[in-house]
Amino acid sequence: MSFWTNYHSHCDYCDGKFEPERYVERAIDFQVLAYGFSSHAPLPFDCKWCMNIEDISDYLDEISTLQRKYKGRIELYKGLEIDYIPKVIGPNRPGIEELNLDYTIGSIHFIDQFEDGSPWEVDGSHDKFLKGLKEIYHGDVKKVLQRYFQLTREMVENDCPDIVGHMDKIKVQNIENKFYSEFSSWYKKEIMQTLETIAAAGAIVEVNTRGIYTRRTVHTYPSMWVLEKIQEMNIPITLNSDAHHPEEIINKFGSSCHMLREIGFEHIKVLFQNEWQDAALDSNGLKLPQYA
Repeated sequence: MSFWTNYHSHCDYCDGKFEPERYVERAIDFQVLAYGFSSHAPLPFDCKWCMNIEDISDYLDEISTLQRKYKGRIELYKGLEIDYIPKVIGPNRPGIEELNLDYTIGSIHFIDQFEDGSPWEVDGSHDKFLKGLKEIYHGDVKKVLQRYFQLTREMVENDCPDIVGHMDKIKVQNIENKFYSEFSSWYKKEIMQTLETIAAAGAIVEVNTRGIYTRRTVHTYPSMWVLEKIQEMNIPITLNSDAHHPEEIINKFGSSCHMLREIGFEHIKVLFQNEWQDAALDSNGLKLPQYA
């Protein structure tokens, strides 16, 4: 029997569109065997797409209720997508560990600050990106990318999550490659150093399809050539859609699995029966030995 899994999803506790149960019901329709909620963790500054800190208990309690209600039909897991911001927040900081999450996704959404102390969000609007590029980095996009991947490596080395989220998502700002080529020697060096850090830590890299179905990019995060390096280095991957709407839960999974198979991947990591294990993949779905 073929099935799917997805561990990167957002509901109305953060910037998702509906209450958690709507996602569970649709996941079952899509033959999803295991589904994880990963709302954006609270941040200590104004953030319109993050969960409010006072809602965390309700969030975890609601998932627990759904776990009991849908037991035997789908496995549900408690997670958070947690920003890494030096000296501010990270996947394993005090307060996060006490939540007893099933897994964490670590992501970089912010780089440094404007003069007024407000954080610079690098995967939001392009205008906001251009503002930070000009005011903080004086137009030097190479330094921006180097800082982005430096922060990714710091997170993995010092505050390692279970899953490294949308590793190269900053490329959404590189519209029509107007700032840089991914095949520039300096960019490839940043990618390889980051992959070496991830390999040493044993973290999982997610293959995130959201950029494709939202038409912000023509490739997954990370790009195909990066995935080729990941395969060569035997770094584990998992497939996620970063769903904000129930209809997005398995969006572009079939074509992405086909791409992964062409690269040479035969398995991806899935969290099932409370442990990370290998599932065989093809364009029709995933397979575990006990469900073959």
